[in-house]
Amino acid sequence: MLPDNDIEQVAQLNQAFERITSELGKVIVGQRSVIEELLIAMFARGHCLLVGVPGLAKTLMIRTLADALSLKFRFLPGPIFGNVILADEINRTPPKTQAALLEAMQEHQVTVGGTRRALTQPFFVLATQNPIEQEGTYPLPEAQLDRFMFNIFVDYPDEDEEFRIVKQTTTEVVQSVAPTLDAEQIIQLGQIVRKVPVADHVLRYALRLTRTTRRDNALAPDFVREYVSWGAGPRASQFLVLGAKARAVLHGRYHATADDVRAVALPVLRHRIMTNFNAEAEGIKPEAIIRRLLETIPLEDENEARARQPQIFRSADAG
Repeated sequence: MLPDNDIEQVAQLNQAFERITSELGKVIVGQRSVIEELLIAMFARGHCLLVGVPGLAKTLMIRTLADALSLKFRFLPGPIFGNVILADEINRTPPKTQAALLEAMQEHQVTVGGTRRALTQPFFVLATQNPIEQEGTYPLPEAQLDRFMFNIFVDYPDEDEEFRIVKQTTTEVVQSVAPTLDAEQIIQLGQIVRKVPVADHVLRYALRLTRTTRRDNALAPDFVREYVSWGAGPRASQFLVLGAKARAVLHGRYHATADDVRAVALPVLRHRIMTNFNAEAEGIKPEAIIRRLLETIPLEDENEARARQPQIFRSADAG
């Protein structure tokens, strides 16, 4: 069970999540699931790739998030020594710059003139990518994509949200957000995320979800063997668990469940599954494969699983 001090900080993180979401709502209309996924990755110390067509406020969302968190914001190309780095349309960045960014994301350091320099903490790379314009681009290699914890799809707003967007952005009124957390608080709360207990059956569920994306795995279903050329690696399992932990504490819970794993499965896996020619010919995307896996892989009965948990998890469940 988490110590009393950590339990208090879980409550603090839950309150911060509500405040941040409220502040972002002053500027960003809708996109609540996108905002939640951004915050989950941030408190799990992960980087994000936001994919969506132009005009969906991806850049504005990142800049507003940095303001709400009292973090230093930097725009690439340019200095990388900031807390939040926006790599706008990252697939238009030359391979040499992409490779330098890879070092920064993985090692939290850069090498300048043969000298290694540590980056400011916390450090998050939030990149954007336009999925429809590919001329003059440099597609990110799989090794680079794998460094992003989440691949977040930013979709069109619904009619009511688009009405509010047009109404809000065609006046002289400028909305501003109030800072909610500073860098030190974010680091402390990120440490709490890693302390959150996860039962073995939840870990096994995350592991099976990752392993069944690999066509040579004995448990892989027929549709994976037919449509997938390469599946997700071990980093996917790690991010599924960390994402589940972060989601749990953002919602004020002291343990992660299989439902938390399922909730982060799409952003964790959609850029880690490489489909083959058969899938391309039939218009089958990685997202469709992930959804079928979520329907196929059975969830263990939660009550039976909890009965087998060590006392530490049952105590945490009781709050």
